[in-house]
Amino acid sequence: MSSTIRTGRTVKRTTRAAATLAVAALALSLTACGGDDDNGGGDDGDKGGASKQPASTVTLPKLDGESLEVAAVWTGTEQENFKKVLAEFEKRTGAKVTFVPAQDPIINFLGSKIAGGAPPDVAMLPQPGAVKQAVEKGWAKPLGAEATKELGENYSQGWQDIGKVDGKQYGVYYKAANKSLIWYNAQVFENAGAAEPKTWDELLNTAQMVYDSGVTPFSVGGADGWTLTDWFENVYLSQAGPEKYDQLARHEIKWTDPSVKEALTTLAEIWGKKDFVAGGASGALQTEFPASVTQTFTGGEQPKAGMVYEGDFVQVNIAETKAQVGTDAKVFPFPAVGDTAPVVSGGDAAVVFKDSEASQALATWLASPDAAAIQAKLGGFLSPNKSVDASVYPNDVQKKIAEALVAAGDDFRFDMSDQAPQAFGGTPGKGEWKTLQDFLKNPKDVAGAQAKLEADAAAAYGD
Repeated sequence: MSSTIRTGRTVKRTTRAAATLAVAALALSLTACGGDDDNGGGDDGDKGGASKQPASTVTLPKLDGESLEVAAVWTGTEQENFKKVLAEFEKRTGAKVTFVPAQDPIINFLGSKIAGGAPPDVAMLPQPGAVKQAVEKGWAKPLGAEATKELGENYSQGWQDIGKVDGKQYGVYYKAANKSLIWYNAQVFENAGAAEPKTWDELLNTAQMVYDSGVTPFSVGGADGWTLTDWFENVYLSQAGPEKYDQLARHEIKWTDPSVKEALTTLAEIWGKKDFVAGGASGALQTEFPASVTQTFTGGEQPKAGMVYEGDFVQVNIAETKAQVGTDAKVFPFPAVGDTAPVVSGGDAAVVFKDSEASQALATWLASPDAAAIQAKLGGFLSPNKSVDASVYPNDVQKKIAEALVAAGDDFRFDMSDQAPQAFGGTPGKGEWKTLQDFLKNPKDVAGAQAKLEADAAAAYGD
């Protein structure tokens, strides 16, 4: 694979997005002090005073008797909420849609399905690198005129470009994420006398205050390696800056670069601090992401941790506890390690694998504000679709995050590991996921981690 893997045609982006989104994220943390009627779970009805979407503007064909399969790695509540979006597509078109649970890395899963002669009609790909690989393998089909038209009407150019490969549109980024947020147990902070930090040094001081109050500062879902890549990316973007970030994402500089050493050394200030991580390194490596969230917001005034880092989508997991977003569970932007607070975005793209009227209609549907509004109402979901009325989001926290994402326009940084070949940035037990898990276990071995990251990256990028 080329050493210049890009998110379609790479968008020119600046630190302005980080500043814009960081300010908006800070605003949401300050304005979400009061209680919400909805805790992020929700149902099909309007919640928290959310208004209904305008009448449909998307045109879909009648597909009576047609059957479709959609593959995605989503599980639990996220899967169930997406099925409601598919159900509305069935209602409007007459088609029958079956959800196919996939596994990471999804490219390997899809390869097995294709080898067996049974590819899904549409797959939700969680990495631009995966979209590019699917195109290079001849699996993905370009979007048709109607889907492309819907995308052009509802998405900024930046989000369209991420779904392009060699100038052709292949992906509809149906779901996005702000992956630069730290969620905290409000009661723990109150008991510790802690305030929301704005810088890395303040975060370390806040963690010490939480620890001194008798609660472990951080919950880390280390069993899922992608959470660790997200930690690294936020530190690296803020500390090294956007230009270096883009170079490392494309493997134009090596993982043995001094900037990587500095970021790993900074991460070790938390990962290597005795008793700062719930269960220690061994406990974190046995904690899957959902549990890392729920254990922060259960247990009354003595949860297992005071804070958990991850994106806006944690609201789905918080909804499984008795905590309410905005009162019991609050959020602040990932603190600035360098001059500017980082904002890293992620997303999932709908890609057509069987070129038919039905599959193209489903891609068109997923590019519409009508589809996104259904899942937005249910919580734990963020759409890059600029035509979605922000009032449909179930609470003020999610609404502010959504407004900030749309306001950023084309200026943002996409998750670095998601831009990489899946062999390096998206495979359990391999590549970056595995090396950062090993580094969590032994954060003193910075040089060893760098050497392993570079060796795996060079192999995956084909250098």
